[in-house]
Amino acid sequence: MARRLKPFLLPLLLFLVLVLLASRSTHGRQISHFPVSDGIDDAGFHHVLHLRQGEENSTRCEQTYGFLPCTTTVVGNLFLVLAYGFLMFKAATCLSSGSEMLLEILGPGIVGGLFLPILGALPDALLILVSGLSGSKETAQSQVLIGMGLLAGSTVMLLTTLWGSCVVVGKCDLSENLTSIDSQNTKGFSLFGSGVSTDIQTSYAARIMAISVVPFIIVQLPKIFKVPSGQRLAVLVSLIAAVALVLAYCLYQVFQPWIQRRRLEYAKLKHVISGILKHAQKEALGRLLHDDGTPNVIVLRKLFHRMDLDSDGMISRAELHAFIIGIQFEEIDLDKDDAVDKVMEEFDLSGNSSIEEGEFVEGISKWLKDAKRTVGNSGAYSRKFLHDFHMRTRDEHNVLIDKDDEVVESIDNPTWTCLKAILLLLLGTIMAAVFADPLVDAVDNFSLATKIPSFFISFIAMPLATNSSEAVSAIIFASRKKKRTLSLTFSEIYGGVTMNNTLCLAVFLALVYMRHLTWDFSSEVLVILIVCIVMGLFTSFRTTFPLWTCFVAYMLYPFSLVLVYVLDFVFGWS
Repeated sequence: MARRLKPFLLPLLLFLVLVLLASRSTHGRQISHFPVSDGIDDAGFHHVLHLRQGEENSTRCEQTYGFLPCTTTVVGNLFLVLAYGFLMFKAATCLSSGSEMLLEILGPGIVGGLFLPILGALPDALLILVSGLSGSKETAQSQVLIGMGLLAGSTVMLLTTLWGSCVVVGKCDLSENLTSIDSQNTKGFSLFGSGVSTDIQTSYAARIMAISVVPFIIVQLPKIFKVPSGQRLAVLVSLIAAVALVLAYCLYQVFQPWIQRRRLEYAKLKHVISGILKHAQKEALGRLLHDDGTPNVIVLRKLFHRMDLDSDGMISRAELHAFIIGIQFEEIDLDKDDAVDKVMEEFDLSGNSSIEEGEFVEGISKWLKDAKRTVGNSGAYSRKFLHDFHMRTRDEHNVLIDKDDEVVESIDNPTWTCLKAILLLLLGTIMAAVFADPLVDAVDNFSLATKIPSFFISFIAMPLATNSSEAVSAIIFASRKKKRTLSLTFSEIYGGVTMNNTLCLAVFLALVYMRHLTWDFSSEVLVILIVCIVMGLFTSFRTTFPLWTCFVAYMLYPFSLVLVYVLDFVFGWS
């Protein structure tokens, strides 16, 4: 348990120490009152003192919670944005890990369908909430732009840069019938000859995502038809529609658990990989990686020959099965035959039901690269590196799933695993709740110091804090170059956007309605509608995406920024 929580507690502890040290020097200067004789009478002295105090107050910042550090400088606020953003990233990681562990225990059902989707969107929802919750109405109206920037930026990032990157890293050769060939990538960056394929259920997830933009359309109707008196009613109706869509989406997962099965499969895939790598390190005659992080091909070949029991130059299913049996998967009763099938599918590129030396070296090298991306800060590439990777994936229980249905697993100690999941969820929730408000304040102060509109800062920077963990996992899974893992990856992306368009929007609309704020976000809503509708229609009615489609997604990101700037600052929409 301590090893599981250590990566999250350490940065939190270090930051609290930093706060205690920094807070000693964050207060404004005090002007002492003492008698002086400089030729100025008392009235003149008090006038000068009043002016100096006014200038002093104008340059002071307000500390969040009364003790967290604050500053008015550009560099200082940039540091605070990065620090609080890092802590929000850790909070999102805790929530993601805890949700995956809890889903493995509970399985598809009411709790998994209603509770866990909300947890995934909790960091974004909290940031949106605190952006307009405190201060006067005028302050809230100004800071709520940060919440809208996060809402728009998160949706646009998922559907543009992340979606396009998954197409690039997951591309395979396209066959004559325009479907991708798993693990075959011989055509390089052919715009029409390479690409990715997903299953039909992924297109269903895209259609659900496209439907989720309905509340955005409702709230904009008074602007479209120029009926300003109906704006408050439109906000209320849109809020009701967003809440209804959240509940409908969660209930759909309860009664149509294929979405949860995808989340469960997505959460389980890494554990088998990490277990094989860790066991391979023990069996190898040396380190699997050089000091510079490159695969040690000589050691990999020695490992191959050790697994090749009959020395025929190939690893058969029986020999692979013997190797898998020697792996101890904590807390999992793994179906060894199913694991052999999936590993053979991963390595056997020639399709001859055996793993040749070149295929073995290439497959292990690819897995090691995935491990480096997942555990990039573990120091030297030694046993500790593979141990850290295995520990990080241990609680995810990535048991491989066969083509028809899930492989049923048993957890030796579900009570202890459930306790760890709950503790991670509590830790993530507390961190998100505590550091959401300071992050919003830091972004607002950085905007004031740089004269950059807060919307653009939150649009670009804040989604990196709340979505980085999911983005890295999505790219790693897409790099497996399998239709199954690509389907999981894109389903996760569409599900994240759906929760942004429903739950996070509902929080934002409730904030606007309860605080009587002005709805003045036409350009931002237009950007969300364009990206969601274009990508929704684009992905709802096809399952194969050639490489050229990534450029469509990539271009939508700068287009969104430029469109908001032109509409707000050239045409005066805001």
